[in-house]
Amino acid sequence: MSDQPRRPRKPAKPYRRPKKDPVRILAFEALRAVDERDAYANLVLPPLLRKAREAEGPDKFDARDAAFATELVYGTLRRQGTYDAVIAACVDRPLREVDPPVLDVLSLGAHQLLGTRIPTHAAVSATVELARVVLGDGRAKFVNAVLRKIAQDDLDGWLERVAPPYDEDPEDHLAVVHSHPRWVVSALWDSLGGDRAGIEELLRADNERPEVTLVARPGRATTTELLDEEAAVPGRWSPYAVRLSEGGEPGAVPAVAEGRAGVQDEGSQLVALALANAPVEGRDRLWLDGCAGPGGKAALLGALAAERGAMLLASEKQPHRAGLVEQALAGNPGPYQVVAADGTRPPWRPGSFDRVLVDVPCTGLGALRRRPEARWRRRPEDLDGFAPLQRGLLRNALESVRVGGVVGYATCSPHLAETRAVVADLLKQFPAADLIDARPLLPGVPHLGEGPDVQLWPHLHGTDAMYLAVIRRTA
Repeated sequence: MSDQPRRPRKPAKPYRRPKKDPVRILAFEALRAVDERDAYANLVLPPLLRKAREAEGPDKFDARDAAFATELVYGTLRRQGTYDAVIAACVDRPLREVDPPVLDVLSLGAHQLLGTRIPTHAAVSATVELARVVLGDGRAKFVNAVLRKIAQDDLDGWLERVAPPYDEDPEDHLAVVHSHPRWVVSALWDSLGGDRAGIEELLRADNERPEVTLVARPGRATTTELLDEEAAVPGRWSPYAVRLSEGGEPGAVPAVAEGRAGVQDEGSQLVALALANAPVEGRDRLWLDGCAGPGGKAALLGALAAERGAMLLASEKQPHRAGLVEQALAGNPGPYQVVAADGTRPPWRPGSFDRVLVDVPCTGLGALRRRPEARWRRRPEDLDGFAPLQRGLLRNALESVRVGGVVGYATCSPHLAETRAVVADLLKQFPAADLIDARPLLPGVPHLGEGPDVQLWPHLHGTDAMYLAVIRRTA
């Protein structure tokens, strides 16, 4: 036994309870809902924020808290691909072996370090505190170690390390730098005709926060009324559009709260306007929105039809979405009807309508600014699942319109398999129809291509990437 006296033990550090940060906890909860339930952030976040605003005590949110939580959620989702590549370089295991809740906390921390102006020390310490609250002390140590590695460089430095050189693999380079799956980069690039400058501008635009755009429904509200709101400016292309600058809250606008106006991307408005502007031969009394849910286009079409003494039939397959269409059309100044019906097996007689719009279900690759999680959720094989439905809806739309009437085929995707390929196939099967030039139907809108169809783009028009082909039935 040694005669050396024992060194006195250092007193143990007293346990410190982690500090709860309501903003970061809410952001984490939103990301978990997106991951676990395949939820969409734009549906999950509003009720969480509303509950936080209504809370009492220290957890009550103000406007700045809500804005910060929104930035954390959407910023993390938009740059998820980039952050995954950075995190993968800082851990000693494949990302698939990192527990999803831990990966969500790491992604939130990576966004604060690489995508915001939060000081490094504050970003690391706040995220580690979040980890202690939602993961426990043990995994918080792992989070701390990884974040300290990430903090050793800025975003540009990390991209030089984790993105392959453009000359060696341009698609993978763009996928990592701009945080899109490689197959989406390839598809968008094809849709742009191989334009390098264009694809980089588009991918950057997909990662920008979109403005909130309102529509003044004719006969119920005016743009003048909406422009009286704080932070409101005119739309770029639609005569019914008003944009809210950053921080504008659409629910606080009386016309929106009363249903006389709505939130609607300007690209969506332009699709409805183009169908309404298309020349028809003969009568113009009965219009059809064949895929009407959730009701934004139907409400605008119904108001435009009312101005001409026409009636709108709005059809939506899902009953709960048909209910949303009914809400959007309530108060329409002219006659309308909402039905829950399958547009591939319609209950109406062929040749019944003068104008038909089918905004078909699709991959949603045109709305990645608004639904950034969709880029990670979609797979190339999803295209095969949508293809029969898209062709069936367009075929029945062409059968539903009378001779001399017009059909608008629209989709919120620029993927060629969902746009021109669908239209080309149906025109081969339906020779009694002709494409008409859609570009004159959107007066004042630039960069509409060679026609006759139209593709809108976030980087060129500030809209979702809506596609539109207008077809006239000739026999």
